[in-house]
Amino acid sequence: MSKTRKIGRDAGTGKFITIKEAQRRPKGAVVETLHVVKKVKRPKL
Repeated sequence: MSKTRKIGRDAGTGKFITIKEAQRRPKGAVVETLHVVKKVKRPKL
């Protein structure tokens, strides 16, 4: 599994959008790379 993930974000509103949409609008959107944190299973009490 990859340790990073790319997402698109609208620069004005901060809402998530598709990566293709963000690449199509370079002035109004950003493609961000996020580091994926592995979830740790906790024992049930």
